[in-house]
Amino acid sequence: MAAQTVNVGDDAAKFQLSEQSIEEWIKFTVATSLVLAVVSYLWFLPSGPELGTQYLDTLQSSLGTTDPSITIFAQLTIFAVVHSGLAALRPYNPLGERFHRVIFALSSLPLSLSAISYFVNHSHENPLWTFPSTPLTHSFLFLTNLISFLLLYPSTFNLLEIAAITPPKLHLYQTGVIRITRHPQAIGQILWCLAHTLYLGSGVSVSASAALIGHHMFSIWHGDKRLSDKHGENFETIKSQTSVVPFQAVWEGRQVLPDDYWREWCRLPYFFVVGGTVGAYFAHPYMMAGAAMLHW
Repeated sequence: MAAQTVNVGDDAAKFQLSEQSIEEWIKFTVATSLVLAVVSYLWFLPSGPELGTQYLDTLQSSLGTTDPSITIFAQLTIFAVVHSGLAALRPYNPLGERFHRVIFALSSLPLSLSAISYFVNHSHENPLWTFPSTPLTHSFLFLTNLISFLLLYPSTFNLLEIAAITPPKLHLYQTGVIRITRHPQAIGQILWCLAHTLYLGSGVSVSASAALIGHHMFSIWHGDKRLSDKHGENFETIKSQTSVVPFQAVWEGRQVLPDDYWREWCRLPYFFVVGGTVGAYFAHPYMMAGAAMLHW
């Protein structure tokens, strides 16, 4: 017999235009633009101190090698430690969640962009195999990547919270993608890694995927712990109704998908995700050109 669903969590990907504040979105635009401009000047632009180049040089000097497979693994490991470490310290920041989010963004953003740029520049190096390029395999890889972005964790859509315009919260979601998997970001990242590694067939892609998948496997445990610490019994209720493995809770009868489940996906953020994913696909040449300008 299927378990009865008990509603104790938030509605995922909910977005109501009537609840939006123009003033808050103006603040978001200004704050985001300012942060990106500062990070770009300090970390990337030749007119600035080029801290990103200094970071890469120092890292490779410490490693004693410029091998791209080792470098990308180290970059992503450092990002994982900083990203997850700051997330773990969030409840203990005496200056509040908004200030912590700013520190979190200013620390994670440069490290992640450095790793992405370096990966783009070196992703084909240390070749291991050649993946057959046919219309069928191309469609399979594109669909896999699209699905990986549809599995973004719902808090990703709370842009005002991400920018600390509104107070950030550790949400306990229960609907939408959470019905399929309690850790959609991790599952999506694994799909993204598998698709890109299959296509690229390089040592750099294998190394990057190993670091990313390892980080997200840790995030499954860490995410559950943080939610349990914050929400207690309510999290245990949702945990009993969901699973990490996609659809496991459904086939075990612990999760019952509503008859109108499709409505939980027909929401504005997902239209932007689809548009952004398609746009990113066609923007790949420009992404590669931009990364190449850094000479990393």
